[in-house]
Amino acid sequence: MIIHREETFAGKQMEELQLERMKKTLEKVYENVPFYKNLLDDYGIDVLKFNRLNDLTEYPFTTKEDLRKNYPFGMFAVGKEKLVRIHASSGTSGKPTVVGYTKHDIEQWSQAVARAIAMGGGKKGEVLHNAYGYGLFTGGLGLHYGSEMLGMTTVPVSGGNTNRQIQLIQDFKPAIICGTPSYTLNIAEKMESLGIAPDNNSLKYGIMGAEPWTEKMRLILEQKLGIQACDIYGLSEVMGPGVAMECAEGRNGLHIAEDHFIAEVVDPVTLERLEDGEEGELVFTSLTKEAMPLIRYRTGDIASISRDACICGRTTARMSRIKGRIDDMLIVRGVNVYPSQIEFQLLSTSEVVPHYQVFINTSGSLDVVTLHVELNETVYKEASFSVNHAIAQTVARKIEQRLKSALMISIRVKVCAPNTIPRSEGKAVRIIDQRKLNSYT
Repeated sequence: MIIHREETFAGKQMEELQLERMKKTLEKVYENVPFYKNLLDDYGIDVLKFNRLNDLTEYPFTTKEDLRKNYPFGMFAVGKEKLVRIHASSGTSGKPTVVGYTKHDIEQWSQAVARAIAMGGGKKGEVLHNAYGYGLFTGGLGLHYGSEMLGMTTVPVSGGNTNRQIQLIQDFKPAIICGTPSYTLNIAEKMESLGIAPDNNSLKYGIMGAEPWTEKMRLILEQKLGIQACDIYGLSEVMGPGVAMECAEGRNGLHIAEDHFIAEVVDPVTLERLEDGEEGELVFTSLTKEAMPLIRYRTGDIASISRDACICGRTTARMSRIKGRIDDMLIVRGVNVYPSQIEFQLLSTSEVVPHYQVFINTSGSLDVVTLHVELNETVYKEASFSVNHAIAQTVARKIEQRLKSALMISIRVKVCAPNTIPRSEGKAVRIIDQRKLNSYT
């Protein structure tokens, strides 16, 4: 087990390091990013008077909308001649958010991800199968550079072409597979259909992230692939993967790279900082970024922070696994529901497989929510290959009752035939909001 020095800093030692780096970051953004200079001047804040970490609560937040308004390079603290790479979001809900990296940023990022991979079981000399997407998405290249920094042999297979993925796993014999939980499940199910048993592959560990996933999903992936699966967290606006990582020993929260980031949890409505253990919106402040440091960036991700001791020996704060995103939250007849809560109930239902989509539409003035789930092959055969059979409809009612009992919501469930719900080759698309589609027709 590799534990880096910064991961064992005592409370005061880490605070001193963070304070030193925070002062430099504030001076950098004030001097080099017009957005921050104007914002901090408007708030009457003097960055030279930052003397305590708690002073951060006096600073305004940065939002994704701020990044979009300053598209493409308005948030950069260095000139374009110092950039070595640019990543960007898909921009499906507006202008993409653009992130820049200097050579130093790439090195820092690679080291953080190397630390994360080691935390999840990776070792120098082993093979890592990287099924995260490459390109403007930070997942693929983030894990790639971290794997190489750790000294692993990296297979840059990216997402998609599942049959080829399986062939490479069989031939190259990787110890670790990296990818989104939904696409890794896709690989696992395909291997299962080909008769490849969990004890007939080389995989020992899995590093999954880029989307919320449940403990039930973890158990399914571990059973189907014969691995120990750990959660990795990151977001392109802050760095990419490696912001936080579960350790293979504890798997009870993700260790935050506190030497690179200050993490907070705030109430998403009042924006007041919450105490450790309270659930709210994650907020991150950069400490080591050169090209694009962010101050109090609102992630939209829902989690909590703990500072309890971990059995692995690391002393960094840990964040809970992501419960969901604020913008993915459904409000069903006044009740707030996250897709991960629906997923948990589905994974407790043996008659269906772990693939689903939630469709939102309107009927008159009311929103109508329909959950599409997929029967497993055995039940589908028992139902005489019909989703309208009494057996299939009984499964639908069973899931509706579970959702009603556990989440206090009424959602119509539509059962589908096996292999009819689209499989993910990257991040899973769980919410289909047809209200938005209909507004353009």
